[in-house]
Amino acid sequence: MEGYVYKDSVLSFVTAAAQTCLLIEQCAEHERKEFVEQMLRLLPVLYLRTRLLEEGERMLDEDPQRFVTEEDYNYALIRVRDLLGSDDAYLDVFVDQGVYTDEVQTAYISEALADIYQELKDMAAGFQTGEEAIMNDAVVVCHEAFNEHWGQKLLAVMRALHAISVVNEED
Repeated sequence: MEGYVYKDSVLSFVTAAAQTCLLIEQCAEHERKEFVEQMLRLLPVLYLRTRLLEEGERMLDEDPQRFVTEEDYNYALIRVRDLLGSDDAYLDVFVDQGVYTDEVQTAYISEALADIYQELKDMAAGFQTGEEAIMNDAVVVCHEAFNEHWGQKLLAVMRALHAISVVNEED
């Protein structure tokens, strides 16, 4: 699948991913309300850009290198958690594997965003290598992970952030 990484849909996805990573990395520089509003503008674009990706095929035998360290992950998680404070937690009924349950679970925006950040940042770092096979596989693996788990997390976070933004408007 030569040229996959240079398709408009891939470049648009990579751009949305980079913008999302940057906002998460710099969240401490924003007020809570501003961060929530910017996320509510970026996440739907990221979701759409990911949905518009064509299925790609891996070019390499091994999985792409992971670049995000545990410290990077925790940095993103803690920064978002500190910014959101008590608004970080929300109730969710979605369970992995697409199974719904009557049991309500507490979920955290910071944890979901850190999970999404890890997938996007690993992809972006692979993309920055400039080596087409690595770039290709980084996008393909990130897209697979979107279908498996982080797409659901993104949607849940949007719902939770929407609730925060509505409360902000009422205040």
